[in-house]
Amino acid sequence: MPRRHLAPLAALLLVALFPLSGATFYVELTTKIMIMAIFALSLDLLVGWTGLVSFGHAAYFGVGAYTLALLSPKAAAAGMWSSLALAIAVAAVCALVVGIFVLRTRGIYFIMVTLAFAQMFYFVFHDTDVGGGSDGRYVNVKPDASILGFTPFDFDRPVHVYYVVLAMLVLVFLFLQRVLRSPFGRALSGIRANEQRMRALGFPVMAYKLAAFTLAGGLAGLAGWLLAAQSGFVNPEILSWHQSGNVLLMVILGGAGTPYGPIAGAFALTLLHELFSTLTTHWQLWLGISIVLIVLFMPGGLGHLVRRVRASLFGGGRDV
Repeated sequence: MPRRHLAPLAALLLVALFPLSGATFYVELTTKIMIMAIFALSLDLLVGWTGLVSFGHAAYFGVGAYTLALLSPKAAAAGMWSSLALAIAVAAVCALVVGIFVLRTRGIYFIMVTLAFAQMFYFVFHDTDVGGGSDGRYVNVKPDASILGFTPFDFDRPVHVYYVVLAMLVLVFLFLQRVLRSPFGRALSGIRANEQRMRALGFPVMAYKLAAFTLAGGLAGLAGWLLAAQSGFVNPEILSWHQSGNVLLMVILGGAGTPYGPIAGAFALTLLHELFSTLTTHWQLWLGISIVLIVLFMPGGLGHLVRRVRASLFGGGRDV
């Protein structure tokens, strides 16, 4: 095993053992952070690896969450496997349709059009009875994970949810690393570096970008489903522009285009929020100052800092 993998594996082991502490509140908080890490990984596929800065990614996150809420009967549990697959599929289809239109634009126009489409999704759930209006919808009974009569885990138990989300995070991370090391991933990196040259070489740039946009939307839907399953409640705010801004900030703080950056960014932003909100009523001021300092003194994000530390300790070895 390469030495550069020892630190991530040690961190994973610590996270896996954390529920043994018995602190239910922090177990649930860490579960939420890991869900946001999956969300950030999905956006980083666009921002860090394809060069597409989307400011409307929360739309697919919200669609995944609302899919579970709409499929859940008031007094019964929705099937986990069927609702999860449908949430990912619906979010991916929505991203595909939106991508056909927004990928015709570039730069600031792309950012604004993705925001406009996200606001359209927001008002569909906010202003109609489909999503319960501004009050949102409850998932009264958590999803049923049974398979042929056997139930491997129970979503009513926070520790079970913790390990399901941890497993999903690991699977999404490994899946994206495999994708980014494939010819498809290399093509995305080429498009980010020089789109015109890739087009001149004969690559179907639009098709590659649309595939990445759709895949990112599906993974965001997965994160949204997990959030709805954990909290048992969804409202339109999870589709709003500030949710898109929060996840974009996680990617930037962690380091766009780095393997562990979005995960580090999700943990850093959430923990800073929790720390300052418990210390002072002016927590937003201190959170903003912290973000500015991180951006100024670590312009590459936490992921690049981790890479430099690993390189100094273990030498060489650059991950995708």
